[in-house]
Amino acid sequence: MSSALYAGVVTHARLKPRPHRLRYRLLQGLFDLDELPALGQLLSLFSHNRPNLFSFHNRDHGDGSGDLRGWVERQLTEAGIRADGGRISLLCMPRILGFAFNPLSVFFCWNLDGRLIALLYQVNNTFGQRHSYLIPVADEARPIRQACDKRFHVSPFMEMALRYEFTVSPPADRLAVKIAVSDQEGPLLDAVFAGQRRPLNDRLLLWSLAAYPLMTLKVVAGIHWEALRLWLKGLSLKPEPPPPAGSVTVVRAA
Repeated sequence: MSSALYAGVVTHARLKPRPHRLRYRLLQGLFDLDELPALGQLLSLFSHNRPNLFSFHNRDHGDGSGDLRGWVERQLTEAGIRADGGRISLLCMPRILGFAFNPLSVFFCWNLDGRLIALLYQVNNTFGQRHSYLIPVADEARPIRQACDKRFHVSPFMEMALRYEFTVSPPADRLAVKIAVSDQEGPLLDAVFAGQRRPLNDRLLLWSLAAYPLMTLKVVAGIHWEALRLWLKGLSLKPEPPPPAGSVTVVRAA
């Protein structure tokens, strides 16, 4: 199966107006959408759309309707990208003991020839809102480099007038996703996840409970803890803008 685990590290480095850094270990899953039903049957500790120690629920992603492949393929078609039934994989954290929060999930979309044709970056904020950026993969260059303007409110300490630059090393023995955030005056923040591929099996899932205890809860706790630290450093809160009119921003290839 192409589904796997990626054990790695997340780093954030805020450059201004106050330097601020964080680093923590993180385990993410790369889930082939077509393999999810079989994974739920083959594994004892993992279920698909059912409670378990680890689980993947379709409604946690996409538009929440549960039809993940259909939703992704509709976004591709509406963006003028031919969806021919190729593989679609999602990089995200599974639920652990029924809970998960994914600040960023990435859909990798391939065609039937095995060529990566698009990346769909889905962002969740702590206000219960969700937005996605769909960007076609223009060429075979690796790592993949893409960019778009910020359209969705995430951090109360960051303005809306920002630019995202993505650098992605697609799934292989290693995987990496970097987001460089900049304003009109230059670089503001770098966020990176880099991980090593591990097999998705019950033994590794059980091991992850000890290696990454309470991981999904720690993500939410960490977000609020880091927000408190930024506030104590004197950063001011920005007003919350209304969400964008559409749920997906389509970025045309340069």
